Amino acid sequence: MKLKVGLLGGGSWGTAVASLTAQNCSTKIWARRQQTVDKINNNHKNEVYLPGATLTKSLKAFYTIPDTVQDADVVVMGVPAQSFRQVLQDARPHIRPWVPIVSLSKGLETGTNMRMTEIIEAEMEGHPAGVLTGPNLAKEIIAGQAAASVIAMVDDTIADRLQKVFRTGLFRVYTNTDVISCELGGALKNIIAIACGMGDGAEAGENTKAMIITRGLAELTRLDVVMGGQPTTFAGLAGMGDLVATCSSTQSRNRYVGYNLGKGRKIDEIIAEMSEVAEGVKTAKVVMELAEKYKVEMPIARSVYKVLYEGDTVFDAYRGLLKSAVGSEAEPG
Repeated sequence: MKLKVGLLGGGSWGTAVASLTAQNCSTKIWARRQQTVDKINNNHKNEVYLPGATLTKSLKAFYTIPDTVQDADVVVMGVPAQSFRQVLQDARPHIRPWVPIVSLSKGLETGTNMRMTEIIEAEMEGHPAGVLTGPNLAKEIIAGQAAASVIAMVDDTIADRLQKVFRTGLFRVYTNTDVISCELGGALKNIIAIACGMGDGAEAGENTKAMIITRGLAELTRLDVVMGGQPTTFAGLAGMGDLVATCSSTQSRNRYVGYNLGKGRKIDEIIAEMSEVAEGVKTAKVVMELAEKYKVEMPIARSVYKVLYEGDTVFDAYRGLLKSAVGSEAEPG
């Protein structure tokens, strides 16, 4: 029996994933704007977020959450981290018992510092929670370019079943039971992407970018381990793979934020002109709280936080990083 998919969120990644699953299963997508719903249903397009792309013709869009999820065998959450809980609460009365819920979000909730699967477990008791993550740039995937992702769930039997829902010919999906690392990797790499973008905007050079990526990975891994994750996961798609793609691509929203900061622009005006959320901006606050709680040194993340929220310039940030004490590569710093 083929599963029915209900996906909440009509942004670029949510739409791309819905178009993928529609190749395998009956798929419905919810979008906030009636215009987006009409364009998907009538023209198989979502030009606001995926210009030029043609979506799978069997994909059906809805303007109401109940119509999208009430008969779903799998619910996919494609909304930003800070609206994740509210949308899930709105959907809760209409989701059948025991239906798996998969997050596409790469952020952490401010105030609670929770991962999205933790929110699912808190709000939807009895529903298996998972995350689909990896180096997945929506515009490339919808254009048919090869890519790979990870579906992470504690129950690998359910993950194996969902693997068949998401994978297509050129979109490979692997399974993983290390939900903590897969989720943290997706959220934390956005901060390093802002740092890399800052360097690109300030013309710091490729050597500097390589330093930020590799030392950034070390920072993220340290935090991941103390929070219960497995360091080997960060060597894979959900860690290094996602980090490299997000730090290097001009399609990355978080790199875009950093790039414009590196050009001397203010964060408020950068955010105001963006049509989608750069999760790393809010996640930077959460990460500083987690670093303090777990007593983990995260100099790159702290430098990004100071630029975003304490008035430091990009040059202040890079000057501070270069002044940091240097010891063994295996040590913090």
